[in-house]
Order: sequence, then C-alpha cells, then structure tokens
Amino acid sequence: MPDIHNQKILILDFGSQYTQLIARRVREAHVYCELHPYDIDMSAIRTFAPNGIILSGGPKSVYDDGAPAVAEELFDLGVPVLGICYGMQLMSRHFGGEVVPAGKREFGHAELMAVGQPGSLFEGFFVEGKSAVWMSHGDHVARVPASFEIAAGTSNAPVCAIQDVSRNLYGVQFHPEVNHTPKGELLIENFVRRICGCTGQWTPGHIIEDALERIRRQVGSDQVILGLSGGVDSSVAAALIHRAIGDQLTCVFVDNGLLRLGEGDQVMATFAENLGVKVIRVAAEQRFLDALAGESDPEKKRKIIGGLFVDIFEEESKLIKDANWLAQGTIYPDVIESAGAKTGKAHNIKSHHNVGGLPDYMKLKLLEPLRELFKDEVRAIGEELGLPHQMVWRHPFPGPGLGVRILGEVKKEYCDILRRADAIYIEELYSSGHYDKISQAFAVFLPVKSVGVMGDGRTYEYVVALRAVETKDFMTAGWYPMPYEDLARISGRIINEVKGINRVVYDISSKPPATIEWE
Repeated sequence: MPDIHNQKILILDFGSQYTQLIARRVREAHVYCELHPYDIDMSAIRTFAPNGIILSGGPKSVYDDGAPAVAEELFDLGVPVLGICYGMQLMSRHFGGEVVPAGKREFGHAELMAVGQPGSLFEGFFVEGKSAVWMSHGDHVARVPASFEIAAGTSNAPVCAIQDVSRNLYGVQFHPEVNHTPKGELLIENFVRRICGCTGQWTPGHIIEDALERIRRQVGSDQVILGLSGGVDSSVAAALIHRAIGDQLTCVFVDNGLLRLGEGDQVMATFAENLGVKVIRVAAEQRFLDALAGESDPEKKRKIIGGLFVDIFEEESKLIKDANWLAQGTIYPDVIESAGAKTGKAHNIKSHHNVGGLPDYMKLKLLEPLRELFKDEVRAIGEELGLPHQMVWRHPFPGPGLGVRILGEVKKEYCDILRRADAIYIEELYSSGHYDKISQAFAVFLPVKSVGVMGDGRTYEYVVALRAVETKDFMTAGWYPMPYEDLARISGRIINEVKGINRVVYDISSKPPATIEWE
C-alpha cells in the first residue's frame, strides 16, 4: 500500500470564503492536502515538506498596512507555488511587481484569453484561446515582476495569469476552485499532478487501508465506544472501525426523541442486524425533552443537547469494561472551522458537537478516523465499505436533530408533528425523482398558529415550512425550483395526514442572505 500522506499540498489561507473549495479540488485530483493559516511558522512548513503550495485569495489589499503576508523564505523552498487572487498579488509584489486598485472592479463571469503559450498549468484549459472564469477582485497587477510573463488576461484586466516557469511559480487572478469556473478543477489538477509531480495516491481504497492500519495500531486490544446517530459521518466511522477491530467496538445509539420518523429502528437494522455491530440503544427521549423545556435560544439548545449526549456516553462507558476510547465522526471541515474560531481568523457561526474535546472528568481518549476527510470523501468510502446507498447519500441532518428544526421551545407534540410532515416530504421527493437532484431538503416546524378551514369547521393550527436547496459546497445555496404540481401534492398530503397542521409554506430564500437551516 502506498503512503497516502507522502505526496501532499499545503494550502495557506488568507481569509477567502473559498479556501475549503481549493482543498476539495486538490483532493478530487486524488492528492492529499492540508489547509493552514497564512502565518504558519516556516519550521512547520519545512517539517510538512509539501510537494507544492497554494496561496488562497483573501479580502485584504496587499498594499495596506499590516496586510497578511508570508515569510520571505517561502519562495526559496524550491517547491511549486500557485497564488490565487490575493495569492497572485502577494507573489507579484514580493518579486517586485506592482499591485494597484483596479479602475473597474471585476466580479462574476469573465472571458479569459490566453497570451502566448500558457504552458503546463493551462493544459486543456483553453478552447480556441478562451475560457470562462469567475472573477472577484478590486485590485490588479499593474506591472508584472521582471522574471514573470503574462499567461492570460481579460478585456478588463490584461494581467489575469502570470508565471515564472523556470521556478515553477504561478498566479491566477480568477478563482479556479469555484464551480463558476467550468474548467477550474482541471487547472488545479494540472498544478498538483503535472507541475508538483503528485501521482494521485489519495483514493477511497487506499484511504480505507490506511485508516484500518492506523485504527488497529492506535487502539490495540482496547475497547472503543462510538456515538452512533445514524448520520453519514457516524455511520461511516462505525463501519470503518468495526472492519478494523470487530467486537472491540460498541456503538451507543442515543434515541433522543429528536430523530426522524422510524430512524431508530432503521439504525438498529442496518448496524446490529445486517453488519453485526454491537449497538446499545438508549431510550432517552424524556431526558432530552426535560432538559430542553422552556429553552428557545438556538445556541443554548445545541449546548444542552451536546452536553446531555456527553453525560449519557459517560454513563454507558462505565458499563463497558476496558472502554478507553470514544470514537467520533469528526470530519475535516469541523476541524478547520473550529480552528478558525479559536484563532480568530473565522467567525464561529454555531458550535459543533464533534469538536472541542471531552470534559476532563471523562477518562476516554478520542478516536477520529474521518478527521482528515471532506464529506464527499466520507460518502465515497462509505459506499466502498458497503453501507446502503440511501444512508450514505442522504441529505445532511444536524447533530442536534429536530431540536434546531423546531423554532423556539422543543416539545414532544412539536417533534411528533414535524416527524410525520418531514417523512411525507422526503417520501414524495424520492417518488418524484427530486431527492437526488436536491442537496438538502427538510421540513421546519413554526410554533405559530394560523386560521384555516377543514370541512365545515374553522381550524387554528400550526405551520410547517419546507426547505430545499441546490448547492455544490454548502457555502452558497439557491432554493430548489420545485414544480407547482409537486408542491401542491406534498402540501395536500401533509395537511390531510398530519393532525395539527393546516398551512404549508415553501422557503424560497437563498444563502446568502439566509442560511440553509432556520436555526
């Protein structure tokens, strides 16, 4: 088996909203990469020993006082460097070029035109000397450094790509990592494979082999407990760990009363009956409802739910002899976002239940076999491990479950109503063929009552909102244009079949300005 971490790309983050996308594009080229803040110590970079470095975009201007920069020695490491947007401007300024405010800022689609012979970075990128790209910049390179040549430009910005081929230094003003640049993934693949010389060892099969070996080495003969939620991440983690150590794994499935309809039985059938995994089912609905009583603040609800999970795990771990490890389905975006919150380089939008360690009193070590993986990679290895396609590819479900899809206070009545409405919605999306076209769909319970008429009587019942979005990266999202006839059928079924609902609305907000989840 190859060493899947031997060939690697370092991505330095200057604050771009798209930096995680750069990492995902590198991984899609089957090359391992890590994302770190731009001011990472040079000694750490040398220890990491990257095959290449990518400098991300960012919101600052390179000529501002205190603008983010990299150590002078970075460009002396002798490894290829690709600068994107701010990264290109930083590289230009470093080597004596000039960066100035653009006379006309450029945001959105643009037509990029090749200049001369662009070379290896742009192999296959241009068709008849042109390519569509996505721009987002207010500054531009006015004078190219002496050792560089212009590789491409637009009608508005003559310098949109520069290169010093002799030193393997490249810069692009556009964003190849976003889906709006149709051949952007090819450019990034050209950089990591053709220029950096990586051969593509980061594949699902190799990742599984490496993870199995690491789990066995890390755990030895100890017992492991895992919090199984039925979500993609914890399910794949359970299947992976079980393949590595078999009966040394015990899953604790907390049936918290905040799950979807029939989900508890489905989890038990998949893991306990079909895969032969030891699963302890803890009936804890009332404990969670009691803990949430009277609380309507979304962040406080998250903390209550997360804290009670930890308490239950502690109780169950005491019953499992030699349980020294708690396994979690932490994935790479959780790690990145938590690190950003700690360093102040990113806003902490909401707390994450998988990151932040365990209380000091809980004497368990953490086992996180998916910690290096993005969600799409987790899904790929889940399929490779033989998990059901519907489980692996189902839409994201929040860690706090229905607790944050019920606006305000959580009550059993609300949970039961929402469960039934959501089940009808998802069933209809599957039967109509929409489910796999949608990135995330769910129902939201609104704790307000509206007047309605059923039969000969007036009703005064609750409202359910339906949400469905399309997105590639979950950083931006557009609402899904559901056909009217399908919306009418779904609404009719929910109102007729779910007692307590007399009004259904469809959310047509995009992200931004709205978020995907309501809380």
